[in-house]
Parts: sequence; structure tokens; C-alpha cells
Amino acid sequence: MPTAVSAPGKVFLAGGYLVLDRAYTALVFGLSARVHVLVTDIDTSSGVQLSEIVVQSPQFRDATWNYGYHLAPESGGVDVTQLQGASSAALSKNLFVETALSYALTYISSILPSHLIKPARVTILADNDYYSQPSSSQDVPRSTPASDPTTKTFTDFNVRLTDAHKTGLGSSAALVTAFTGALLTHYLPSKAFELSSPSGQTILHNLSQASHCAAQGKIGSGFDVATAVYGTCVYRRFSPSILSSLGEPGSPGFSLRVKDVVEDPSQKWDTDISKHGASIPPGMALVMCDVDCGSHTPSMVKKVLAWRSSDPSVSKTLFDTLQKSNERLAALLSTTPAPLCRSSRARARSGVPIEPREQTELLDAVTKSVDGVAGAWSLGRGAMMRLCCW
Repeated sequence: MPTAVSAPGKVFLAGGYLVLDRAYTALVFGLSARVHVLVTDIDTSSGVQLSEIVVQSPQFRDATWNYGYHLAPESGGVDVTQLQGASSAALSKNLFVETALSYALTYISSILPSHLIKPARVTILADNDYYSQPSSSQDVPRSTPASDPTTKTFTDFNVRLTDAHKTGLGSSAALVTAFTGALLTHYLPSKAFELSSPSGQTILHNLSQASHCAAQGKIGSGFDVATAVYGTCVYRRFSPSILSSLGEPGSPGFSLRVKDVVEDPSQKWDTDISKHGASIPPGMALVMCDVDCGSHTPSMVKKVLAWRSSDPSVSKTLFDTLQKSNERLAALLSTTPAPLCRSSRARARSGVPIEPREQTELLDAVTKSVDGVAGAWSLGRGAMMRLCCW
């Protein structure tokens, strides 16, 4: 039977950039926008052995990636190699897909005999909110693989994936999480992995964090992956040292290290993910506005860290004050959040253009002039968000 798994996007309500440090927390919301992954077996003729997984994203042009896979020696896990496939076009790499595939198959191979990892076709589909939509976009016809089991229609963005404009909702984390969850569900027996169980969610979280961190160069706090697994939460990051000794896929002992990190028998993971006190109050809705001019998160992170190290005393005082304001926002969301929103925004201006002047003027105007708006935030030169009363 085909396997379908989806994961939500994210948005910070409070705690952006503070969350890089374990001393601070973030209030982050899961969204209705989701990335969907469908896994189906590839039938082969009797006696034919095929070790290939085909990944496709039919909403984009030239978005098919063919991978061969084999067990590496000395418990090195599963080596994944991109193949040319049927297309004569130059190979286009997808680092998040390739890394997630390698990590997921490595963990699966530590539980199952390798011959049970059958060839498969993986289809990735994203809800419209993850990408700014050009005026020429059309719906993918339902007769193509872009219709999931719920018969949802997905937009054909009519561009290459590298040319699509992201809206900053955590597409890579949602992709890696849904992709990993779909592969684990498809290949592993329910006694080894059950997506809806607490232990299954822990496995999915740890494995997705490991592969997503590796794919993006070990930059980031992991809050987006945590939200993709658990939804809305108050999040404290894990210690980076947890993943520092994994090494590269294919290296001796890699499979053993991945299994140890994912199953965490020695309780190394010190992340704190709390579902309590994190919710939109009744009668309110979180509404996103796409301004189609996103920033590059890793470069922004580096700038914030450089600013912080240049003046540790001032930055610590600012971060501590901002943390208290964010905690009050989480506690008082059910009453009247607008003043606290303004307090958090004011303290988030640090010399790095997290909230540029143009967005400040727009956000202030929306908050003051539009009936029903309780507060407005910038998402770091990307999408803007509003918290509105119905």
C-alpha cells in the first residue's frame, strides 16, 4: 500500500534568534500549510533486482531525482548516489532530499535486512503557502501524481525549484520531517516505528534533526523540525554537541552512531518541547501575508551571532529582557497580546536588519489602522504575520 505523511510549516511568535542559545526559549506555532510525501513501491520483473529510489516534485520543472543506494562496509550505513535517470538534462542536486534519504535508509538498515529495502517512488507536494505564486501559475491536473489520497489540488508553480521564491514557513524542515516519516512508516514494521506514538515521534524528531542539521551545514536551533513533528510549542534547543560526532554517511561506524543518536539510550537529547501554554486564544487567528522578498536564514544567523559576540554585555541584557517579554506574551496570549507584541518587536532591532525600517512602518500601520488586528510581526525580511480577531 502507498504511504502518505505530511508535516506542518512554522512561524515564530516570539524568540527569533534568541532560540540559538539554550538559555532562551521560543514560542513557535505550527501552521495549516503542510508538505506532503507519498511513497509507493516500484514493481520489478521477476528475478530483477533494482536498488533505486526515484524522488519527484511535480509542482516544479526538472524536479526528478534518481538515487541508487547500497550498504557501505564497516557499518557505514547506506551510501546514496544520484543517478542520471531518463532525462538528458544536467543533474540538479537536492541536498535536503539526498541527505534525508541517506540518514533514513541508514537507520532503517540498522533494523531491517538490507534486501527488504525495496525500490520506491517518492512524490513531494507542497501547499501553496510555501512559495510566492506567479500570476501564471496553474493547478496541477488531478490525473498527474500531484493529487494525494485526499484529492487535494496542488499548484503547478511552473518554475525550477531553485527559482521559486520561498515565503519563510520552514519548507526544508517540513520536507525533511515528512520525507523521513514517510520512509520510516513505509519500510519499518509498526512494532519498530509507529508515527502516532510518543516513541515514534521521538525517533522521527531525532532523525529529522540529524539529517536536516547535516544538510544545512549544522546551522540553526532545530525549532522548525520540532514544530514539524510536534506542532505549536515552547521550544528550547538541544546542545549542538549531540550531533557533532556523527561523522559522514558511509564512514566506518556511521550506522551505529545514527542508531544510537536516534534511539537515545543514554538520554543525550536535552531539548525541551512544551505543548502547555502555547496556543492561539479562542476567537483569534494567525494570518500570514507574503511580501515576496525573503532573506537567507544562515547568513542572517551569522550576522546576529557576530553582532552578539561584538558586545556580549549589551547583547545579554537585551536578550534577557526580550526573553522575559516573550514569556509574558506566551502567558498572556489569552487576554490582550498587542502591547507585549510591540515590546518584543522593539527589542528585536539589534543592528542586523531583522525588521527593516520599511517593514516597521508597514507593521505599525497595520496594527494601528486595521480593525481586529491585535499585533503584527516581521519574520526577518521575509513574510509578515498578523494576529487577528475574528
